[in-house]
Order: sequence, then C-alpha cells, then structure tokens
Amino acid sequence: MAVLQQRWDPLSRTTRFHTFACRPRRIFAAVTPTTRTTTTSRPDRNLVVVEPRLPSSSSTPSSVARRKTEIDPSELESTWAHRAWVTAGCTTLFVSLGKALLGSFQSHIWVEPSLAALLGYFLADLGSGVYHWGIDNYGGAETPFFGGQIAAFQGHHRFPWTITRRQFANNLHALARAVAFSVLPLDLWNADPVVHAFACAFAGCIMFSQQFHAWAHDNKTRLPRAVVALQDAGVLVSRAQHAAHHRAPYSNNYCIVSGAWNRFLDENKVLEAMEMVIFFRFGTRPRSWSEPGSSWAEEIQTSRADTEHLQAS
Repeated sequence: MAVLQQRWDPLSRTTRFHTFACRPRRIFAAVTPTTRTTTTSRPDRNLVVVEPRLPSSSSTPSSVARRKTEIDPSELESTWAHRAWVTAGCTTLFVSLGKALLGSFQSHIWVEPSLAALLGYFLADLGSGVYHWGIDNYGGAETPFFGGQIAAFQGHHRFPWTITRRQFANNLHALARAVAFSVLPLDLWNADPVVHAFACAFAGCIMFSQQFHAWAHDNKTRLPRAVVALQDAGVLVSRAQHAAHHRAPYSNNYCIVSGAWNRFLDENKVLEAMEMVIFFRFGTRPRSWSEPGSSWAEEIQTSRADTEHLQAS
C-alpha cells in the first residue's frame, strides 16, 4: 500500500493521512486495464483467425444446416421410372451376355470373345473419361439431350457427397436408358459372340460407371470388402485417384471405370489439346480454364468450411 510511504506530520495528521490514502486508486486504475486486455483480447484474436475460414459472417450452425438442406431429399430417391430403365438396361446386357456365352460354346471359340470383352472394359474407361470431360466443361442445363446430365454433374461438383446418398436406380437410370437403346438392336439382329462380348463388357461398364463413381466417393469402412479389394487392385477407380479430380485445377482424372487411362491422358495432355482445338475452332472456353473461385469450386470450399465449423461447434 502507498500508505507506508506517507510522512508523519503531527500538525496535520488527518489531512496528510487522507491525502496519501487516495493515491492507491491510481495504482488500481493502472492495473485494471492490464487485466482487462489479457482476459478479453485473446478471444478476439482467435475470432479473427477463425472467421475468415467461414464462407460468410452469417455462417452460423443454423445457416449451415439450412444450406445443407437446400438439396431436396426426393432428388436422391429412385422412382419407378428409374427402376424401369435400369431393369431394361440390365435385361439387354444379360441377353447380350447370354448370346456371347452361347455362341462361344457352340462355336468352341473362347479366346476372341475374351479378348473382345477385355478390350470393351478398357475402352469403357477411356469413354467414361472423355464423356466426363465433355459434360464437365461444355454445355449447360439447356443443352439438348445432354442437359440433364450436364446439370447433374455440375451439381455433383458443388455437392460431391450427394452421390453416396443417391439410391441405386436414381444414380444409374440415365446411362441405363442409353444402354437399353444401344444394345437392344444387337440383341435382336446380331448373333456374333465376339460382338456381344465386346458390347456387353463396354456397355455394362459404362452403365455401372456411375456406381463405380459413387464408390470412389464413399468411405472405405462403408464399402463391401470386395469393392475395396477391386479398388486397391486397380480394377475399379480408387478413392484416392478420383479425389484428385475434385481438387484444383479440376482438369484431370476424368476416367471413372478403372482409372487406367487417367495417367496417359493427363501426362500427354490429350484432353488439354482437345480443349485448345475446340477453343481456336469455335471460340468456346472449357469450364476447367476458369479460376478455382468459380461457382462449383466455391461450394466445395464452403462445404469443407461448413464441416469444420460444425465439428468445432
């Protein structure tokens, strides 16, 4: 206490005492701001660090939850029309497979159909990559014939997690419809086992490529062991390989059957060369040339920020 510093004065004891007794207030006034800054400044600094990670100042848990529910759950469910098209596609594939096996048995040839089926499998991976590249980079929801799939793939880039929640027929019906119309003429007017072996393998892998795609997004612990083994063996596209497609610059690893063609296409810049040809010929820029701050890229970053925000809260 500052009282110990006072001087004794018999003539004005009371006055001198009160004068020195008021001085400790200055000490408390000097200490109090120091205590206040140490208790309130640290949380403020933490908030400054955390806030920029959120998509906006209004990204509270309730607003994040509202954004997550913007996707109508009914859009992920299978309808009877979806199931009908998947059934039709599978039927044409089974008929083609039966003709391939029956023709091989009757003609006693197995090497040619087997090689044809293997070729169909490898070309299906290439076809899935070229098709995926095309609808990722060109056209829109208003594009004839392909508009629905283009819009669906753009939505997938905004919300990649939804593909793991789509029901089976909902995910495959569009490709199943194309397979049904493509393979049916072969089933009706062709009996060559080699042709059917190729067609069945190629069309089957194309039709189920969306399921392979969904498995590449799912958690390893939720997948059947056989699927994980096929992914690890490179028979099906792996989760790690396809994850690179959803990271900047968003212009690689397009193949979604086995991913065997991804390295060749990316290292030799085959798709980039096709983009240049289209640009100089038609003046159309692919979406992959846009900055990572494009709309669907922002949604990916927002989704990650939302996840971190919800986990922290």
